[in-house]
Amino acid sequence: MTTIRHWGLALAAGAAALALAGPAFALDDVSFGTNWLAEAEHGGFYQAVADGTYTKYGLNVTIVQGGPQAPNRQLELAGKVTFYMAGNFLEPFNAAAQGIPLIEVAGIFQKDPQILMAHPDAGVDTFADLAKLPTLFMGKDFFVSDFAWMKSAYPGFKDEQDKPYNFNPGPFIADKQSGQQGYATSEPHAVATADGGFEPKVFLLADAGWTTYSTMIETTQDYVAAHKDVVQRFVDASIIGWYNYLYGDNTAANALIKKDNPDMTDDQIAFSIKTMKDSGLVVSGDALTGGVGCMTDDRVKDFYDKMVKANVVPGGLDYTKNYTTEFVCKKVGMDLAK
Repeated sequence: MTTIRHWGLALAAGAAALALAGPAFALDDVSFGTNWLAEAEHGGFYQAVADGTYTKYGLNVTIVQGGPQAPNRQLELAGKVTFYMAGNFLEPFNAAAQGIPLIEVAGIFQKDPQILMAHPDAGVDTFADLAKLPTLFMGKDFFVSDFAWMKSAYPGFKDEQDKPYNFNPGPFIADKQSGQQGYATSEPHAVATADGGFEPKVFLLADAGWTTYSTMIETTQDYVAAHKDVVQRFVDASIIGWYNYLYGDNTAANALIKKDNPDMTDDQIAFSIKTMKDSGLVVSGDALTGGVGCMTDDRVKDFYDKMVKANVVPGGLDYTKNYTTEFVCKKVGMDLAK
């Protein structure tokens, strides 16, 4: 009888231990599709994978690397990717216009990294001075959105300045009276390290009034309605990942980035991280009071009104269905900023 009693107690203790350990074995599987090849600009998400933050939040997260031909947004709409990294708020505005049921749940970057560069001796000292240059190398997407806003907000910019940008800094380097679009975290470094290169003057559109959030966490409206707890945990863990990536030990995250994108260099990663911090791409604006990822209705409306004025998006859109502030501005992880 004693043996049976002890065996019963052992079974009960084992069951209790399994019950306590249960959540560690019941992770929710989610995937996150990026919109480009792995880089430091995705670092916080890789950090949360590398240091176990997602696991601590009960998530098994797979990062699905983007790229020129990667259909990650289509996979999101088809339910094959849980979350997607949207570029800026033009995307939910366009989704609203087309009736696509997508929704932004966090804006990781307070500032869009889009820039224009100029030569240091071109007489360009302010953003408005860029209108004096005869040539601006711009891609088609930039021309119909960013440049349309520039023409609306700053007198002097004109279509005649436009020349095609083929993602090669050579023409810009050769033409001292030209400007070129780019990302603050990338193109200035490419120009500075290219043959014949130099340190360009860099003008961040965000600091000139381009007020969109960027690097946003997006999912479908149906997923939010059915899985609010998962969405909140993914947002919170991603926010903590970003604080740790910028202010903690990011060695393991950078190793994962280089594993996914073998062409990425340590020098480029270091430049990108420094730029994100120095320019306040992640920690500035609403993030200073509400934490990384914070979004406000007033700022979204401000950007929408600017895009309507510039004829980039139509007026009268009910864009409020395509974003929510429910999961952000809760000061998550702010104590990790050093």
